[in-house]
Amino acid sequence: MNLLLPLDALLTERSVTGAARRLGLSPSAMSRALARLRRVTGDPLLVQAGRSLVPTPYAEEISSHVHALCRDVQAVLRPAAGRLELASLHRTFTIRAGEGFVELMAAPVMAAVADTAPHVRLRFVPKPDKEAEPLRDGRIDLEIGVLGTSAPELLTQLLFRDRLVGVARSGHPLLADGAVTPERYAACGHVAASRRGEFHGPVDDALVVPRYPDAMRVAAGSDLIAAVPRSCLGNGLTAGYPGGQGFDSFELPVRTAEFAISAIWHPRLQAGPAHRWLRETIAAVCRRAYP
Repeated sequence: MNLLLPLDALLTERSVTGAARRLGLSPSAMSRALARLRRVTGDPLLVQAGRSLVPTPYAEEISSHVHALCRDVQAVLRPAAGRLELASLHRTFTIRAGEGFVELMAAPVMAAVADTAPHVRLRFVPKPDKEAEPLRDGRIDLEIGVLGTSAPELLTQLLFRDRLVGVARSGHPLLADGAVTPERYAACGHVAASRRGEFHGPVDDALVVPRYPDAMRVAAGSDLIAAVPRSCLGNGLTAGYPGGQGFDSFELPVRTAEFAISAIWHPRLQAGPAHRWLRETIAAVCRRAYP
């Protein structure tokens, strides 16, 4: 295999010096390669004819085949970034993301994808947990959310930072009677979002629903209040978002930490040009939505 490139150079240049220059080798190194090639093939390959070298019949017979082999080998080893043709790319990417991201961001992400790669499809799947196995075994290509696994090999890219805010129906007494204090906040009935249906949190939840959008709708139609990620309220790309009707948002009366919403993927997809393009596209859409 190591002799293929020297053989191709020799048959193309028909000169030891020219072949050496082509591959960046010394003439003596190329002469040694020619000697090895003659031993391996059992043919002289290039013979002296006056002041130049001419190929033997066997060398002429294999010349085009050798050139094609070298071209194929170089294509395999060449970095693939320049070969991505988005206009003709046919591929389905499977993305695991929370319902809030899907409800708010799936449409703008798909619009950005379709703008440059009209044959690409996105499949959003539910996110019942944060286990790394679907990323490891290829069931999903990308996850969007808070990194919640200790799998050390996973790679991440920050999309935006989020924080919790309160939501209550328009005209709720909590918002009409002055400042929202921790005591007044805790005295209210609360609706919480939990994938596992667990009652939890610093206050007693009166109702648990599976998704943040569900909690927002319940709050909009009752006296219960909810704490949801600020990103769920809509963004610059979702003007007129229907989930924001019927309630008002407010700052929580206690400080809560920000959390990072990231794109998460397995290293085996790191260098793939199509996957890299998808990550960059989603990141650009998120930067516009949540600057």
